[in-house]
Amino acid sequence: MRESVKNGQKESKLWFLKYLGFGVGAVGMDLSYGLFNSFLTKYLTDVLFINATFLLIIPPIGRIWDGINDPMMGTIVDNTKSRFGKFRPWILTGAILNAAVLTLLFTNPGFTLAPGKFNAGLYVYVAAMYFLWDMSNTLADIPYWSMVPALTNDPQKRNVVSAIPRFFSGAGQIIITIMTVKMVGLLGKGSESAGFSRWAFICGIVLIAGALVTVTTTKERGAVPPAEKFTLKDAIKTIAANDQLLVFMAVAILFNTGWYITSAMGIYYFDNVMGNKELLASFGAVGGAGQAIGLFMLPVLTKRFTRRTVIQIAMAFAFTGYIGMLLFGHGLGIFPMIVLFCFIGCIGVGCMFVSQTAMLADIVDYGEYRLGCRSESIVFSMKGFLQKIAYTIQAVIIALGLKVSRYDGSLPEQAALAKNTISFIMFVVPPILIALSFIVFRNRYKLYGELSQKVLDYVRNRPSDAQPNEN
Repeated sequence: MRESVKNGQKESKLWFLKYLGFGVGAVGMDLSYGLFNSFLTKYLTDVLFINATFLLIIPPIGRIWDGINDPMMGTIVDNTKSRFGKFRPWILTGAILNAAVLTLLFTNPGFTLAPGKFNAGLYVYVAAMYFLWDMSNTLADIPYWSMVPALTNDPQKRNVVSAIPRFFSGAGQIIITIMTVKMVGLLGKGSESAGFSRWAFICGIVLIAGALVTVTTTKERGAVPPAEKFTLKDAIKTIAANDQLLVFMAVAILFNTGWYITSAMGIYYFDNVMGNKELLASFGAVGGAGQAIGLFMLPVLTKRFTRRTVIQIAMAFAFTGYIGMLLFGHGLGIFPMIVLFCFIGCIGVGCMFVSQTAMLADIVDYGEYRLGCRSESIVFSMKGFLQKIAYTIQAVIIALGLKVSRYDGSLPEQAALAKNTISFIMFVVPPILIALSFIVFRNRYKLYGELSQKVLDYVRNRPSDAQPNEN
């Protein structure tokens, strides 16, 4: 094994292997999030026959609560001191609870289902499980991703470390996209309701197993404890005062909403427009391959270009992919060309997801540089919160489309208006959002060049008793 010398010590060229155990936990988390994000709407409209109006109400209410809950959880994590560290206890607890709620969310406990029939108990049950999934996901997600800036402050290492959990996260999303339709049919044996329930249970088991690997193999050596306890009020002030965090929020919401719309509309498009929902597996497999390549664009290309340039290249890939899918998917339905441009677009999507993790880690450092306090979990609480904001926008757009087009999940064949609306949401809306994201990033994100170097120098020169140990 080749070695290099750094700070008088030999360092393995394969130093990143010690973070693989950390990355494994992301598989189960994305199984849960992917099932929630990509298939919950279809499950509710086509299996439980929930009215689309419900999806216009519940997600926005959930985001109002998240505006309090997510920073609160970030504050709790930042104030946690235990012999197991401040991140790992919450990761395992959150994973166990989220796995249980995921199964319940995709399980009908015995309600009688009929198209067009309003069952108050069913709506209350789904709403309760929706909010509990949201909260338990926060419990695991915030401390998990908050560990990234605590693992290293070296810029190039951070690019690689950010790619590792994203690689496993992408694997989880690919599994969901490729296998859900097949597994629901196989496990349900003719009953979609039973199939979704059993598949959710399996995903929950993987979630818990992955969390166990993470907490038993990852050492919290880089976490800097706060000098004094943070309060929720302090957390809100920290977020509001970090101008680059606010810019990042706008960039991430716009970009992620575009991709989440594609993820959720895929099953509707291939089932109702193309007439073969099994095509979703091929679409997901090709897209997953593109994302896998994109995951390594950041650490590879930043050896030659600045991260800012690489991010703009990634956005250009994503936009190009969507324009191609629009040309061949909306009205034409030429599947080979759709998957080709899906591959191109997903290279950019994969790179952007890694870049967002690295950007947030930089923003943690920037917050310490500008505000004098380091709050990994509070800053990274925005990651999960932004994902949920993007999901909410996605859910509202889809629900409005289904409502206006009079989509009926109980029908074997949808009307032309519903099919055209599904295609429009799938292929037209996302590139508009990605273009807006590019404009905001290019004009407002300033954490690069001279400012980035100043932040790095400040963090590296902090008092020795507060320095992270990267060995």
